[in-house]
Amino acid sequence: MLQSPSLLLTLFAFLLLLAPLVVIHELGHYLVARLFGVKADVFSVGFGKELLGWTDKRGTRWKLSALPLGGYVQFAGDWNAISMPDAAAAHLPPDELAKTFHIKPLWQRALIVAAGPLTNLLFAVIIFAAFNLAYGKVVASTEIARFGEKSPAMAAGMKLGDRIVSIDGREVASFTDIPELVAPFPGKVLSIVVSRSGQNLTFSVPARAETESDRFGNEGRVGRIGIGAGKITVVPVGPIEAVTLSGSQTLGVMRMMVTGLGQIISGDRSVKELGGPIKIAKYSGEQLSLGWLSFATFAALISINLAFINFLPIPGLDGGHLAFYAAEAVRRKPLNARSQEWAFRAGMALVLALMVFVTLNDILGLPWLTWFKG
Repeated sequence: MLQSPSLLLTLFAFLLLLAPLVVIHELGHYLVARLFGVKADVFSVGFGKELLGWTDKRGTRWKLSALPLGGYVQFAGDWNAISMPDAAAAHLPPDELAKTFHIKPLWQRALIVAAGPLTNLLFAVIIFAAFNLAYGKVVASTEIARFGEKSPAMAAGMKLGDRIVSIDGREVASFTDIPELVAPFPGKVLSIVVSRSGQNLTFSVPARAETESDRFGNEGRVGRIGIGAGKITVVPVGPIEAVTLSGSQTLGVMRMMVTGLGQIISGDRSVKELGGPIKIAKYSGEQLSLGWLSFATFAALISINLAFINFLPIPGLDGGHLAFYAAEAVRRKPLNARSQEWAFRAGMALVLALMVFVTLNDILGLPWLTWFKG
């Protein structure tokens, strides 16, 4: 097991990870808003007191703020950083009113809001595509070449040479598809279809729950069915295939996030598996200590995570705005300001409560002694 990185390296890695992802997210909002002629009053990396900043020729205040756990773009006509409309904006001159966010058509406002998390997804796609182009893709037959010790698959009646066709109704085209369909489901009985001697056979295989540890001692609960692939080859890919493959990889990560959240809500997974800024900082330092490729991969995963969280329909997040816009599209008029204000307050209270919970959860798992010795 490797020693945990020092506190200094961990803090450096966390800032190196978070700052670009926040900038990328907010730039998505900003650039699409610019495209539609919306003025940005403030572009902030971080929250709270301004540490440094400048105002550009368009009147946008670009600033770095004291709490580096996110950021925001405040558009013209916004009352606050969560885009509540400012009643005073209605009295602006026509040319200034045309630059306000809330005067824009619904579809433009929706695209501006969605652009942030979509840019995070694009960033992850670019990273994965670069890796695919540089290193190629892994190709492995779905044929079972070996069984592990106490293999649930072998105990269920599966044999060497069986070719896995599907797992729980999801087609398996390559052995590399299997982890996504098995690992997130410890303890679940999976329906696995295999091809044997020209016939399709169905087996019920329980995914054995093991608690596994990585090189730094971080533990995770995963599902295993005890099978191994045969020959594995790495095949070069061109630019187009590299991008389409990275898109599939990004969607695969998002599906696993949806599955994990559903399992936590249903009680199949412990809420202790949720992580916040401290855990992200810890993992940032660990991945950076393993090298830039590991760190870049981790950055892509966190970027997808940020997109996923922001798409949740919680008032105060991008997904909450999009939910209001969906309601506006159906009703053909927006919800009244008071309803939106209370919804935003409730949403922000929920987000803050969750942040406090995951932060306390993170603190309990910190390697204090290792850090201070390092």
